[in-house]
Amino acid sequence: MEPVGNWLQNRKRRVAFSQSYIELFHMQTTPNLELSIIIPVYNERDNLVPLERKLEEELAKLRLSYEIIFVDDGSVDGSPHIIKSLRKHNPRIKLIQFRNNHGQSAAFAAGFKVARGKFFVTLDADMQNNPADIHLLLEKMQDFDVVCGWRFKRNDPWVKRVASKIGNAVRNSLSQEEIADTGCSLKAFRRECFDNVKLFKGMHRFFPTLMKMEGFKVAQVKVSHYPRLYGESKYNICNRLFPALHDLMAIRWMKKRQINYDIIQED
Repeated sequence: MEPVGNWLQNRKRRVAFSQSYIELFHMQTTPNLELSIIIPVYNERDNLVPLERKLEEELAKLRLSYEIIFVDDGSVDGSPHIIKSLRKHNPRIKLIQFRNNHGQSAAFAAGFKVARGKFFVTLDADMQNNPADIHLLLEKMQDFDVVCGWRFKRNDPWVKRVASKIGNAVRNSLSQEEIADTGCSLKAFRRECFDNVKLFKGMHRFFPTLMKMEGFKVAQVKVSHYPRLYGESKYNICNRLFPALHDLMAIRWMKKRQINYDIIQED
């Protein structure tokens, strides 16, 4: 039989170990950064170095603790290798790499799941979003839970601009929405926005509507937009219009079937 003195000493060690483990687990799972930048990447090799350089330049001005999460969505052009190289010199960078291409919604979902910031900021990796505009979104976050970028002056081919205008008009009409440019990836969220939201494929186009359904306040601000210098756009009218219409019907159904009730008394 173990002596009482040894038993007590071993028990204290086990309790101390358990407490240390709990504290370590808490540190690893509790948000301890102010900002998480989440960037889906799909064959954007030539944009990654200038994007990281611009992000570091602009984020340093904010004086906030942050991380940069690149989610590689099955790139075949060597993008993950570029990110790994950047990570060697920038410990704030984190890479999530998919085996295959799963789409933007999946990439955002994976990034949100590991993000440690109090605020999430999303943007594209194609350098058409300007990291210098991040502060505009964060300033607006003082009064809102979600802030969407609005590419007021688009720098895209006219066909893409017309398709986007038509798509936004139809989307807003059928979903009773007012966001002018829901396709803009430059957005900011409080992390609690995603506590109860289940994401599905294609739902990144409807983040503002999903957040409003959860009771969060949504605003939009005008942001700059630059022409693409490297790489190719991943969207065209066919792969954007028809899937978006299908998803829109799902959102319309969700809004109509959402459970609402008012309690006048509860004993």
